[in-house]
Amino acid sequence: MSLTRRDFARNSAITGAGVALAGSVGALATAPNALAATDIDSEGTEAALSPGRVGYGPLIADPDGLLALPAGFKYRVITYSGKTKLESGESTPSNHDGTATFDGPRGTTLLVNNHEIGGPRTKVPYPVPLTEGLVYDPAAGGGCTVVEVRPDGSIAEWVGIAGTATNCAGGSTPWDTWLTCEETEDKAGSNGMTKDHGYVFEVDPADRRANKSPKPIKALGRYAHEAVVIDPKRGHAYLTEDASNPNGLLYRWVPEDGFRHGRGKLRNLADDAGELQAAKCFDSGGKFIDDLSRATKIGTVFGVDWIEVPDRDAKTTPTRKQFTDAQITRCRKLEGMWWGDGGAYIVSSYARAESPGTPHDGQVWFYDPKRRTLTLKVLLGVNADPSKEGAFDSPDNITVSPYGGLIIAEDGNGIQHLFGATDSGRTYPIARNELNLGTEDEPEYSEFTGVTFSPDGKILYANIQTPGIMLAITGPWKRQKK
Repeated sequence: MSLTRRDFARNSAITGAGVALAGSVGALATAPNALAATDIDSEGTEAALSPGRVGYGPLIADPDGLLALPAGFKYRVITYSGKTKLESGESTPSNHDGTATFDGPRGTTLLVNNHEIGGPRTKVPYPVPLTEGLVYDPAAGGGCTVVEVRPDGSIAEWVGIAGTATNCAGGSTPWDTWLTCEETEDKAGSNGMTKDHGYVFEVDPADRRANKSPKPIKALGRYAHEAVVIDPKRGHAYLTEDASNPNGLLYRWVPEDGFRHGRGKLRNLADDAGELQAAKCFDSGGKFIDDLSRATKIGTVFGVDWIEVPDRDAKTTPTRKQFTDAQITRCRKLEGMWWGDGGAYIVSSYARAESPGTPHDGQVWFYDPKRRTLTLKVLLGVNADPSKEGAFDSPDNITVSPYGGLIIAEDGNGIQHLFGATDSGRTYPIARNELNLGTEDEPEYSEFTGVTFSPDGKILYANIQTPGIMLAITGPWKRQKK
């Protein structure tokens, strides 16, 4: 059913233009503690600061050259590709990406960690080991590992799934499993693969037997998956696609009437179960929006209709190419997602010449499933010099913080940060990657990924993707001022 213009006008009034993050007026700026102007043309121009500072103060350089943190904070390396070992004795795989935490038995914390390894596994120094019974395609090097952090501080790590490709952001489920997403469209016979890829798989961190004989959830489509969240009330799945030429789509999967989610239910779905749909947005005047980069002001609200994907398995044509540009709404670099506040936070990392709208260095949208609206909550102006400290750009993985607002992982050029954003949009640094993979004259820093809090909110876990390092950050966390 389409959303009528009258419904949209009513919903927009309820949602409220000018909302930032969790409901306060403001926009996310590139400069710490700043509020951006409400128009992207400001390109990060500082507006007046609200009284008081937010965050935890300046970052202090790490003498070990790994992670700069504010005073009072410390980190611990949990896994390190090529250095730490799995239970099997093999090396921790590389290319850490999306991660989630779960309560484990006897006071343990379980983390499922994606490994974004693409192409033939023979070309990768540390692929996910081909553990018997857990392999989808023996030619692929990606997959997931499960990390157990015990109360005494000891660590164990084992394979959750192997033989998948380019496992990116993914997402957790309300029934405490992990959905790992393949960000690729490789088919059998291409790029060394022996099976089709571009699917979502379910991994159960608490039941190793449930992960035997991996099966793709074909009902969720085959495309360059980035992230997924589940609406715990309605059962809908929302999925992002990180693709270009043309830009990717925001998808929704609607289950059949009577379907009830739970452990193992998704993997037993028929390939054509439910309906996979793509988002089509329009403004309050009913005008179609071809690309989310058209939005230039915080608080922009779009209504959303959902259009069925003709061939979700993309047998001959990629799903995003099955529509004309007039049929659906595209977006450049659709990245991380997180369910919170009754809806889905959705990241667009940046938009440049590949998009028809105004260039930006990051958007975070909030989809309200009840009102069927997308509201622009966070807008980053173009960062003129990513090599300089003090600016944030190119959001990727995100999480909703138990201390208010969002925690965001950077994936751009130059310096890489974890940073927070308050409900009013003020930003503050949490960590800086100091592991230089380049040279002194031409430094290079890997992106942060997998940002997520422990179930009790005391530990912030995050990854440095290359070479593949999982970190646990602790310190004097506090609720941030709006």
